[in-house]
This record gives sequence, structure tokens and C-alpha cells, in this order.
Amino acid sequence: MNNALEKHVLIYGDIFVDYIATDDTNSNFSNFLGGATVNVAAGISRLGAKSSLITMIGEDEDSVFAENELHQEGVDLTYAIRSKQKKVNRVYVHLTPEHDRVFAKYVDDTPHLQVTPDDLREEAFHRATILHICSGTMFQPTALQTTKRAVELAKMTGTFLSFDPNIRPLRWKSEDICRRTILPFLQQTDLLKLTEEELLFLMEKTEIEEALEALSAYEIPVVMMTMGESGTLAIIEGVRKHIGVEAIDPVDTTGAGDAFMAAVLHGLHVKGKPEKFEEMHALISFGNQMGALCAMKPGALSAMPHADELE
Repeated sequence: MNNALEKHVLIYGDIFVDYIATDDTNSNFSNFLGGATVNVAAGISRLGAKSSLITMIGEDEDSVFAENELHQEGVDLTYAIRSKQKKVNRVYVHLTPEHDRVFAKYVDDTPHLQVTPDDLREEAFHRATILHICSGTMFQPTALQTTKRAVELAKMTGTFLSFDPNIRPLRWKSEDICRRTILPFLQQTDLLKLTEEELLFLMEKTEIEEALEALSAYEIPVVMMTMGESGTLAIIEGVRKHIGVEAIDPVDTTGAGDAFMAAVLHGLHVKGKPEKFEEMHALISFGNQMGALCAMKPGALSAMPHADELE
């Protein structure tokens, strides 16, 4: 993973625009750029590395807003696919009288319009140090085939594969279909990030130890199980290590996992695949710190720090 300045972290996923209520009447909204893969792409760029997003974008008002925001974040859209008919996904978030955020509605007006396997350009993968994917689009048949092709190209070009399942069960027809779709990708993953809940869900276990034992059969080189304020359980080439994080008073944990992921992938891109356990330990520790910093401010992407703010 050398020539980091010439290469990029390549990310595939959907763009979202989050409509967040301005008060608990839930009648007026402010819009924000969102989506797990978008947050990671922007987070990497904020830390000073080049990120490129493979996605589909349209010409509607939300698409124009999202594209302008991505340009401001420094995310490269060279490999994005454009369609006049495409409308980016919208998420409506309501506020309770206690000022908690509640997911109210997910809107996808053009689910049939997706990046296709033929849209993927091999050049993008030759230029990539890392391909990062989530499962957020895998429930859509075309997007699933595109993800499979992207992984194929990553393996063909020797590109490091990062996978954050980021499971949203309500978007799937059934839990079983969700599992059967995601699990085959674990066999090809170089770095896996997931939560305790996602681990138990995927392995169909009720105890963490049993689930970790089941996961070990996939022989994933690096596993990072994030545990909120308790830090991260790292399993590197089969060796376990709990990596703590400094205690904070969280304001909003939205996007903390994406900030963690952006920090780890930034480090891998710039420094290359660690040769020693301690080097990966340091990257994950930095990821914990970034997640904590994000949780200290409201919002997801809006709370992620820039490189010049890390002091």
C-alpha cells in the first residue's frame, strides 16, 4: 500500500440525505449528507487521504445538494455513475420531546436504478489501496451483483478488502436472507468491523464467546468488534486484544462507528498493512479516539474532526 498520495481508498455504497427535524413538532427539517459509506469516505478525506466513491447520483434537488456536499468534503466522484432519473435516498429523523432522535421514514423513489457490474472501471481498483463495502445495498439484486463484482476486481488487483456489515434488518425481507447474503463475503474479507449485536446476529448465537468461536472459522486476518464506551475487541491473526478508549460524556453517538472506520482505513492507506501486531493496535486505538471525538458533538458527518483539529 505505498504511493498513498497517488492512490485512493475506494468505497462503494449509496448516498443518503438525512432530513432531521428542527424541533419536536417534526414539521420542519434540516437536510444533511448521510449514509455509512458516505460518512467513511468523507471522514477519510477530512483526515487528509484521498477517497473515491462509487455510487449513482441524479439531477434532482437532493442529488445536487449531496454532490455539492461531497465536493466540499473532497470526496472524488470520478467513478460515480450519473442518471437523470436517479433520486438519492432520503431518511426522515424525528425528535422526541426529550430531544432523542427517532428514525421515522426511509424513502427510495428509484430502487431499480443502481450501479451495475458493467459500470465498474478496473482502473479504479488498480488505483486503490483499499476497497471498503457495507451491506446497505446488498438487499437490492443489482447492487448485490455489483458488490460481488467489486470484490472480484479487488481480489484480482490485490486490493485490501474492508467490510463493515452495518446491518439494518428492516431493509431486508427476512433475517435469514440477510445472513445468507452477508456471510459469503466474510470468506474474502481482510478486515471486518462489526458490533456485538451484529456478531451475535450473523453467527446466530446468544453468547459472545460462542459467536467469536464461530466467526474464527472464516479466518479473517483482522476483526474489530466495537463496544461503544468499552472500546474495541481486536482479533489480529487470531490474537485477541481489548483496546480501551478514554471515557467521555457522549452527546450523540450517531456516526461514531463510521468515524472509527474512517480513522482505521486512513491509517492503513497511509502507512500500509501493518507487519506487527502493535502497529494495527495503534491504528485501532486511533479509531477509538476518532469515534469518541465524533460522539462528543451532535450529528454524524458534521461531528467528524478534520486533520487540523485533532490536537
